Amino acid sequence: MPDKNLQFLDVPRIDPPKFPVAVRVEAFGEIYGSYDAAGAAQQAGRCLGCGNPFCEWKCPVHNYIPNWLKLIEQGKLFEAAELSHRTNSLPEVCGRICPQDRLCEGACTLNDGLGAVSIGSIEKFITDEALKAGWRPDLTHVRPTGRRVAIVGAGPAGLACADVLARNGVKAVVFDRYPRIGGLLTFGIPPFKLEKQVVETRREILEGMGVEFRLGIEIGRDLAFEDLIADHDAVFLGMGAYRSVRGGFPGEELAGVVEALPYLISNINRELGLGAAAEFIDLKGKHVVVLGGGDTAMDCNRTAIRQGAASVTCTYRRDESNMPGSRRDYKNSCEEGVKFLFNSQPIAIRGDGRASVVELVETRLGLPGPRGRRTAEVVPGSNTLLEADAVIVAFGFLPSPAPWFDAHSIGVEADGRVRVLSAGPRRFATTNPKVFAGGDMVRGADLVVTAVFEGREAATGILGYLGVASGARAA
Repeated sequence: MPDKNLQFLDVPRIDPPKFPVAVRVEAFGEIYGSYDAAGAAQQAGRCLGCGNPFCEWKCPVHNYIPNWLKLIEQGKLFEAAELSHRTNSLPEVCGRICPQDRLCEGACTLNDGLGAVSIGSIEKFITDEALKAGWRPDLTHVRPTGRRVAIVGAGPAGLACADVLARNGVKAVVFDRYPRIGGLLTFGIPPFKLEKQVVETRREILEGMGVEFRLGIEIGRDLAFEDLIADHDAVFLGMGAYRSVRGGFPGEELAGVVEALPYLISNINRELGLGAAAEFIDLKGKHVVVLGGGDTAMDCNRTAIRQGAASVTCTYRRDESNMPGSRRDYKNSCEEGVKFLFNSQPIAIRGDGRASVVELVETRLGLPGPRGRRTAEVVPGSNTLLEADAVIVAFGFLPSPAPWFDAHSIGVEADGRVRVLSAGPRRFATTNPKVFAGGDMVRGADLVVTAVFEGREAATGILGYLGVASGARAA
């Protein structure tokens, strides 16, 4: 009989099927298929069950990865779903969009030449299949506390906070300016990475847990913050980071230059049948240049390809190995026809009233800067011109402090991030003791999974503030 502990030697890593390029670039649906139960069990069985699971430590929410892999190998789907939800409020989302290559799978012991366990795809399989089979969170043991918490923002941090509060008998009322929940999960991340029905299904789950959503309401415009704080026992802010970082060079104001987020939102609104037709930014037939090398730039690359752009070129000022975007998305961008120019920094966008060329300079990597990343140094005399009908600026995002912050003693850092307690039982409390915050508006634009973690941790802080025993964080 083969040694079960050596199964990883006989069973290679096999990822779920992926649609061919010619098929996937014609539509906006997800490009990855799913395992069946046998395939998921076989791939989960490759896990070594390390005594010190590096995958778990590398995961921002510290999922019990080896434990639920073992349950899937044993065919215990519902038990795996229960355990998965103990640490993660959005496992079906994280399984799809987390950069596992630099998190859990990157830390997998088998990643050293044998192929990491396909943790992300199995995480996606667990919740997708458990929900189809009828699994739902069990809250029969939860008793209402009579407490109410308002959550501003229905993105991943807000949803995670609402999830933990509901599991502890606290009524969570979630406000969001958009007509659907999800924040950038719905209106920023393209559907070829995350189909929007996945988010809508999570809404149904949360509503079944007692979470109330009040959508299409902007705090400060449709509802005063003083009324919100007066009607609830505490408030959580999870409003994300939507202010685009600009390059600060000539020509950004020209026609044909668009910011990444409005571009992505306009396309998703069209796919969902929302918004005015005039707001749609259509790049069909255009020679598109995307500036930036992060995940948002990859999303813009692949959206423009699907819109039928004549060409898409992505420029990044450092080299390929230092590009912050997901390796998976970079590979998919390359497969789908995107051209990358590394060590290329834009210094101007030129054109007669409308963008027609991007002026670039070559760069080389210098010494590490204040954040530890090597700086990009300009090579003198290396200027080149790149033709472009449309330019997408994807340099990242910053928080946008609300006008009502000052009136309610909600302090912010110099860059607009909300100031919170970083330790102690009231972690993630703002300078207003009744108000907590987490996610991108606290740490700056980051991963969905880190926003989930902070939303959950802030919920624990809120429970402590309200004097509610935190005994029902598990599913």
